[in-house]
Amino acid sequence: MPLLLWFPPAAAVSTVFAASSVTKVGHLHFSQSRRLYCRRPDGVSLPRFRGLFSFSGRRIIRPMATADPDTQTQTSSLSTARKQALISLSDKKDLDLLGRGLQELGYAIISTGGTAKALEQAGIKVTKVEEITSFPEMLDGRVKTLHPNIHGGILARRNHDHHMEALNEHGIGTFDIVVVNLYPFYSKVTSASGVTFEDGIENIDIGGPTLIRAAAKNHMDVLVVVDPKDYPSLLEFLQGKEDNQQFRRQLAWKAFQYVASYDSAVSEWLWKQSPQGKFPPSLTVPLTMKCTLRYGENPHQKAVFYDDKSLSLVNAGGIGTAIQHHGKEMSYNNYLDADAAWNCVSDFQRPTCVIVKHTNPCGVASREDILEAYRLAVKADPVSAFGGIVAFNTIIDEDLAKEIREFRSPTDGQTRMFYEIVIAPNYTEKGLEILRGKSKNLRILEAKRTQKGMLSFRQVSGGWLAQDSDDLTSGEIEFKVMSDRPPQANELSDAQFAWLCVKHVKSNAIVIAKNSCMLGMGSGQPNRLESLRIAFRKAGDEAKGAALASDAFFPFAWNDAVEEACQNGIGVIAEPGGSIRDVDAVDCCNKYGVSLLFTNIRHFRH
Repeated sequence: MPLLLWFPPAAAVSTVFAASSVTKVGHLHFSQSRRLYCRRPDGVSLPRFRGLFSFSGRRIIRPMATADPDTQTQTSSLSTARKQALISLSDKKDLDLLGRGLQELGYAIISTGGTAKALEQAGIKVTKVEEITSFPEMLDGRVKTLHPNIHGGILARRNHDHHMEALNEHGIGTFDIVVVNLYPFYSKVTSASGVTFEDGIENIDIGGPTLIRAAAKNHMDVLVVVDPKDYPSLLEFLQGKEDNQQFRRQLAWKAFQYVASYDSAVSEWLWKQSPQGKFPPSLTVPLTMKCTLRYGENPHQKAVFYDDKSLSLVNAGGIGTAIQHHGKEMSYNNYLDADAAWNCVSDFQRPTCVIVKHTNPCGVASREDILEAYRLAVKADPVSAFGGIVAFNTIIDEDLAKEIREFRSPTDGQTRMFYEIVIAPNYTEKGLEILRGKSKNLRILEAKRTQKGMLSFRQVSGGWLAQDSDDLTSGEIEFKVMSDRPPQANELSDAQFAWLCVKHVKSNAIVIAKNSCMLGMGSGQPNRLESLRIAFRKAGDEAKGAALASDAFFPFAWNDAVEEACQNGIGVIAEPGGSIRDVDAVDCCNKYGVSLLFTNIRHFRH
């Protein structure tokens, strides 16, 4: 049965709701739904009497202050009729523009903590969330907006009578606009100073994503905005007379994508906090479109470039984050070729030049004099180098820039070498000026060395392949002597250089090198013997005494690739080994006096 208590007349209502007050009250009863109601002497029933209560005889103890019921009733009744916008921002960029624009359009602004303070400082009228919820922020700010008075007003479907009746019953107003962005979790956990586990956890937003998801779900009635760049279009939309559902859907899509990317960062970070291995059982990769490309691999294919916002790629370097100083926009094939060139040149410690065509290095040379390295890289295959991508692992200064601009092709000594892209870790001001003068279309990229230890992904129909990147360099492996004749010091150095080059050539891959310079390479052939013959044809007479590296073992030796290499005067061969006929390769090299080295590391590249 209901508990009936007497209410004194006049202003007793406000006294009843005062903090820590103990007083006699009016008619209090529980409905069948066990909801607590308060009936004032004037007959108005207040369903929003909330809090924790303990009863002792005819006394009620309320331990926490709330708003005056008269004020609460007025607020609720007004909020159902007026246009309302809820704003809660971590990034307050252009907040004053948004606030003034909404105010001019007649919107009442409800806001939280720091956002409300910023709006007030800008002279914009604002109602704080706790005035709507009649509940203060708690748990160090973890609970602010997680309240039926907020989420009811967002999620109610305006064309469902029973939804609106429920709002009226409980005195809840509707929200027409929700503008929210989230705690800066991404920047916190990727900061150079680092972050403790506890700080990382505290920067995981809970209320924000809940508001965004609620508004996005009910986007037919609520506009949701998560990006300051959308403030002008929002205000323009609100000034129009027609409701555009496509605009609402676009904002809703963007909101869900924003939360999904945020959650993927949290998930990635948490996975790395415990030693569970490199490959998580479930993975979300947050991609953000950087630009639209002119076309894909071929003109009939459309294409775009996406930035990968994974935490693991922050400050990881690579072509995707390169700065373009000059030239036409990058194409799909430009990105592929530039990536191949940069990954190759980044593997070398000495000053090195790499020239790439169709993702294969056609010229590689290392010298203390980088100008000489450049000339030798071009000389390796000047026909392929023309129209290619040239990359350096050293700064491009005035002298090197002049050499790149003026160097003539070794094929005729007259034609200036032409390149699609030049890549380097840095440029002097004069060097950059000279390169800009070579061609208005020459793309000039400044890139950071690609970080090691990354995952490498590749798409196949219906799925993705993931593996460790092939980061091993010649200094990290053992070149085991298998032949009777050990290599001379210069031969071992050449073998290590050739082996480092061949890992970047498409399989089946053969590289011939001498004096830290690639002389010839064969790539992409279905059989290894053909790749070997192509490499020898490019190397010519210089192949005598040179080093030969193969990306995989030789399945046959006699009357095949190994013997043919020996007969062409190769001084040393480096290969992984592992064939059931390895002994044939050893015997063949011993017959011709060639040094044979096994690396036990294969370098397939498909």
